[in-house]
Amino acid sequence: MKKATSPWVRKAEADFGVSKEIARSTEPFHDSVCFHCQQSAEKYLKALLVEVGIPSPRTHDLDRLLIALVPTHPQLQALRRGLLFLTEFAVEARYPGLNTSKRQAKSALRWAERVRQAVRSLLGLP
Repeated sequence: MKKATSPWVRKAEADFGVSKEIARSTEPFHDSVCFHCQQSAEKYLKALLVEVGIPSPRTHDLDRLLIALVPTHPQLQALRRGLLFLTEFAVEARYPGLNTSKRQAKSALRWAERVRQAVRSLLGLP
């Protein structure tokens, strides 16, 4: 793995860990779970972009990141539905107006884990 990839992986892992911790809380912080799941997926995709030498765009649009990665990693196309779902939580979940449910938070965790596993595998990480 390239040296420049590691900071992205560390940040992605931090967001994933935070989302899991928040999900275990007795408080219904579903918006925060969803936001951190989106952030984890975004950072993992950007880590892979860095690894393959593609400049990481300043975007929260996970589909845009996926489109950039599919030529080098076509197997990631299987994550598209989940990435579209997670993208919804990039901005709106942080502000009044969007209230996520426990079901959405659980789904966000599952999709974030799938993205995490796929990218870590492609990077040769356990």
